[in-house]
Parts: sequence; structure tokens; C-alpha cells
Amino acid sequence: MTTSAAATSRQRRRGPELEAALLDAAWDELVEIGFAKLTMESVASRASTGIAVLYRRWANKDQLVLAALEHYRNSHPVDVPDTGTLRGDLLAALTGMGEARAAFFAIAAAAAFSGLVADTGLTPAEVRDRIIGGQRLSRVRSIYQRAHDRGEIDLERIPSAVLAMPFDLVRHDLLMDLEPLEPARIQSIIDELFLPLVHSHHNAPGSAGAA
Repeated sequence: MTTSAAATSRQRRRGPELEAALLDAAWDELVEIGFAKLTMESVASRASTGIAVLYRRWANKDQLVLAALEHYRNSHPVDVPDTGTLRGDLLAALTGMGEARAAFFAIAAAAAFSGLVADTGLTPAEVRDRIIGGQRLSRVRSIYQRAHDRGEIDLERIPSAVLAMPFDLVRHDLLMDLEPLEPARIQSIIDELFLPLVHSHHNAPGSAGAA
């Protein structure tokens, strides 16, 4: 691409398209050189734009990196399966989550341990929620709703903490090991931890708590 063509291409990017290009460039910098070496200048250079364009959106590289992590997560959603059973859906969802999110958690953890948490002034919990999303059950709610409609579970009796538990455990393992979970571990989470809890609430008289 010639210099004039590249300039024309840069001028045509506006609004969400430009912001997505900037965040993609920041993600690529995180992957290739890491948080410590990433600079606003390096991201601007990769995105073929001026550094002022970045500073109009993010005050510093910490805010930019958090936005890049959120953008990557949101633009690479994990599939929500529909196998016909709750157990089958969870096996497929947790397996897919482990495979799709291992690299993401490795990059996020490296950034966090390289100074992102300390530099932002946010608590570890606040950084966690920015990275993995505050509404962690929103996309998988359909799995539980279908199971409820089939009569496998009663959502009115199951606490939200129980519903979140298998996904929280997978995130924990991803953060600790930075690689996809073994099939035996996923089966253990479902068969030995989650389903017994769900069945105890399903079979208990009265309401054990709203989901």
C-alpha cells in the first residue's frame, strides 16, 4: 500500500470501526510484546494512526489495555450449545470455554502480574470484573432456562451462586493453569459438584432461594 493509500484508509476509519482497530492493535501488542513493553506509541504505530487518536479515548495505557481485554472478550464470544440435556450442554459449554479462553486468560494474567492491577488503582475484584465481565451468567442463562423448561431443574429453587459455580471454577482453573481443562476435571465439576447441588435444591421442599 502506498503512503497516500494508507493515509486515505486511515481517514476513512471513523467511530466504532476506528475504535475496534485501535483495540485490536492493543491486543496484538499485548500478545507480541506484553504489558510491560506496550506503549501508547507502539499501539498507535501498529494501528497506523497518530498517538493523539488514542489519548482522545483513553487517558493512559492501563485504560487502553483494560478496554482491549474487554473488546477481545466481547468480540470472541464462547458458543452456547444446545445438546438437549443440561449435562450435555454444560459439558460442551465448559469444554468450549476452556479451549476458547485459555489464551485470553494467559494474556490477561500476564498483564495483571506485570503491573496492570497496581497501575489502575482498581481492586483485584474490579479488574477481574472488567476483564471477564460483571454479568457472568447472562450468556449461559439460556442453558439453565432450557433445562428448567424441560423439567430438569427448578430455577426458582436454585441460588444464583450455584448456577455460576461451574463457570467460576473453570475460570479459576484457567487463571491458575493457563491452559484448557482436562476432560476429567470438567466432568468432575459437573457430576461431583454441580449436579448433586442442583438435585438437592430441586428435590428439597419449599424454595431454597431465587436464581
